[in-house]
Amino acid sequence: MSTTSHNLAAPGTPGRVCGTTGLHVCFDAQRFIKLNAVSGIVFLLLGGIAALLLALTRWQTVHLLPVDWFYRILTFHGLNMLIFWILFFEVAILYFACTTPLNARLYSKKVAWLSFGLMIVGALMTDYIILKGQADVMMTSYLPLLAHPVFYLGIILMAVGTLIGVFNFFATLYVAKRDKAYTGSMPIVTFGALAAAIIAVVTLLHGAVVMIPTFTYSMGWTAEPDPVWYRLIWWGLGHQSQQVNVCAMVSVWYLLSHVILGSRPVNEAVCRSAFVLYILFINLASAHHLLVDPAVGATWKIWNTSYAMYLAVLASMVHGFTVPAGVEIAMREKGYTSGIFGWVTALPWKNPAFSGTALSVVIFGFLGGITGVTLGTQQINIIAHNTLRIPGHFHVTVVGGTTLAFMALAYYVVPLIFQRDFIWRGLARVQPWLFGLGITLLAFGMSFAGSMGVSRRSYDIDAQGVYGPAAHLWLGVLGVGGVLAFLSLLIFVVLCVGTLFFGKKIEGRPMADWGTPRALAGSTPGSLAHDHYATKGTMVLTLVFLACFVVYYFANWKALADVWPVR
Repeated sequence: MSTTSHNLAAPGTPGRVCGTTGLHVCFDAQRFIKLNAVSGIVFLLLGGIAALLLALTRWQTVHLLPVDWFYRILTFHGLNMLIFWILFFEVAILYFACTTPLNARLYSKKVAWLSFGLMIVGALMTDYIILKGQADVMMTSYLPLLAHPVFYLGIILMAVGTLIGVFNFFATLYVAKRDKAYTGSMPIVTFGALAAAIIAVVTLLHGAVVMIPTFTYSMGWTAEPDPVWYRLIWWGLGHQSQQVNVCAMVSVWYLLSHVILGSRPVNEAVCRSAFVLYILFINLASAHHLLVDPAVGATWKIWNTSYAMYLAVLASMVHGFTVPAGVEIAMREKGYTSGIFGWVTALPWKNPAFSGTALSVVIFGFLGGITGVTLGTQQINIIAHNTLRIPGHFHVTVVGGTTLAFMALAYYVVPLIFQRDFIWRGLARVQPWLFGLGITLLAFGMSFAGSMGVSRRSYDIDAQGVYGPAAHLWLGVLGVGGVLAFLSLLIFVVLCVGTLFFGKKIEGRPMADWGTPRALAGSTPGSLAHDHYATKGTMVLTLVFLACFVVYYFANWKALADVWPVR
């Protein structure tokens, strides 16, 4: 990576060009990418510590926390993992996506400072009041449960700060287009970030609509909002915020597969259309949190969780096919053409950025996708809604999918932005695998225990006296998975922080290579662009996915029939 100053498209804005990737880095954007990414990792660590405590409490044999601290830490874990870590890192991704791929300058340092300041103050306020014991309401904070006003004010400040950061992203895109910073169409990683930003605006506006009147009520200024109204609007924030993650995660998939392997979308127009489907229909999936709520009708539930929601599912299936298909084509064009899966064995599995991306695709697609579509079906949801199967699902989507993808991105972005090579590279190569294994065990433990009726927020299942050894076994698997995932998370944090202080400086040289498959003799780049059989390996994997989905889907209908027999 070169440290030579390089003027970007906007006059008077200093920057540099990476000697390895050829990517341009705006110095203003670099500062705020650092601030937001480091803050996100700090909140990731805090949420991870809380996750370990919760796993060791739900592991009935250990049962670590007392009841009051269980719900306090559950609240702390949800806010730090699903809101603070994710939003800080996503703002960093937005600043990267609107500057570096476009050779553009960040619109405003002052706006970026305002955004970061509000976000950090809001997050710290919220965490403080939770740990003080004045907001044991869990992340959903359903009324009539009431927290201290600082809890709601902190979330409001966090949301407003994020909205300001999103505005800076949009303004940067406008300036880049106006100043002709790039030619041709917008890169797909930036297009995916644009979709994420649009969804973020709708999401955060839902948050403002629901949190502001709740804050004024907690201050005694207004009457209590209707709890039914609260639940409906809150899920426009709570669920859709995770769909911002999906767009950002998919953008990371495209970026890293291209940087590492030279992969390109099989059909870029179709991929962009899939992002548009996310924008139009992803919020409908929020309805699956309300399928047992008597306040909304059956017609509304069926429409939102079937016909309309499937358009968003279609978008995920498009990305789930095009990313591995692009990788397969890139590998076959490098000469790895042996059999159906010869290209798979030649992939750089020791590269943590690639292994993290690949595991993210598999865990999110196979485990998260299959369970999400099934549990989002109105009839099946009624036997799973209040069980550990639901957090089992979103731990493989938000954690096994999004968090793992963001970790993978860090293995390239940290050297690019901080200009230091990673320390302890052997440990870094193991980290994504350990994290993926831990999250998979955690999710399996949750899902199977939930299938036996273990509720999602129950402090002590022994007090109920209805669960046998099998439920305790799977809660033990949950605990073991949680410990492994936390150890891997801790390794990731130590690697990132240690690299910032002790990593070898990159001065006028390329960044250290994690491992990239070389092109074999006689290979021809671009030769398979129109070969319809070039993705035969991906097609086989797709059929395996569909077979797994069919088995799981109909097994759940069988379980429903056993609960509610027809005579």
